[in-house]
Amino acid sequence: MKGWFKWILALFGFSLFGIFGAVIGFAVGSMIDARSTVEWDERFTSSSAYSSRQAYQRSSQGDFASSLLVLTAAVMRADGKVMKSELEYVKNFYIRQFGVEKTRQQMITLQKLLKDTINVRDISHQIRYQMQYHSRLQLLHYLFGIAGADEHISDSEVAEIQRIAGYLGLSHADFLSIKAMFVRETGGDFKILEISPDASNDEVKKAYRKMAMKFHPDKVAHLGADVKKQAEEKFRKVQEAYENIKKQRGFS
Repeated sequence: MKGWFKWILALFGFSLFGIFGAVIGFAVGSMIDARSTVEWDERFTSSSAYSSRQAYQRSSQGDFASSLLVLTAAVMRADGKVMKSELEYVKNFYIRQFGVEKTRQQMITLQKLLKDTINVRDISHQIRYQMQYHSRLQLLHYLFGIAGADEHISDSEVAEIQRIAGYLGLSHADFLSIKAMFVRETGGDFKILEISPDASNDEVKKAYRKMAMKFHPDKVAHLGADVKKQAEEKFRKVQEAYENIKKQRGFS
């Protein structure tokens, strides 16, 4: 019976708020269904007022997909234009993750979301309370992937993703780390490891171990093979940053 709850919420949301309400209703329903079967105990790691709160639900593929769709639309609209390359990036991701038929339905929903009013703050806060921190980090990685699908990430896209990251309760250091994986900038390797360029060699080694653990692909394996694959790319970026710093400084 509980499996139908998300669909009831989706229909109720659609009757009140249209397609945006339906997506949120489905996402919230999926989260509630999952919470009744699986629990976890992870403290938020941001420095906000919510940092001492605990969440008790494991992120599922269902709520991840629905939440992702809304934030996808927000990022795609950030620079005032929707590129074909961005649509292809999203489409290919969803096909690998959820299959052709489900992707067809989701792309129809996405087209409607791109024309609708999106309350990024509210949907991000819902995700924040219901998804593991590691899953939210992976969501941020995906959003940068969309922004960079046309081989150029604009300032407006970066600003929108940063706004979303704040609403998601992600630390500024984590935002800068993932951003540095997509946007080349001075000191990028140090930003990926979340340390300053004047950090000692021991601090570099310690930071690498910490980031390797934080971004380990197994932490998001429950979200599906393609999400795990993207996490592996992020993990390699951490390794590359560490190797670059070691080569520059000449230590092993």
